[in-house]
Amino acid sequence: MSKTRVFALLMVAFMLICILTNPSKEKFEDAISNKATTIVKQQLHYKDQGAVDLAMALFGHKTVNEFVNNNIIIKNYYLFSVATLKWEGQEMPIGGGALQTIWLSPKIDEKADEIIGVLKSL
Repeated sequence: MSKTRVFALLMVAFMLICILTNPSKEKFEDAISNKATTIVKQQLHYKDQGAVDLAMALFGHKTVNEFVNNNIIIKNYYLFSVATLKWEGQEMPIGGGALQTIWLSPKIDEKADEIIGVLKSL
């Protein structure tokens, strides 16, 4: 077999693996919700962690899930996926995924601080 044919077969196999192992929308939403919950807990600054857990159980998880459903857009490009945050008319990529792995950008922390600052001022 020629090198070109071997290379082409390897590329087709790699593309097939990428397509089959691309993370689902639900996995993205779970990862982003977990990250958002962590950020909210960090922003609350309560000394009693039990109070934070109770508040998150009563209100936080619903609010976080609603925010993720309304403001996070996950674009599937078959070989990989990109998650973007839509806020105030702007879209900013906050993560990507391929091969059953999801990477979240460090910029998500900066954007979260900005969003929480806006929400606190309301």
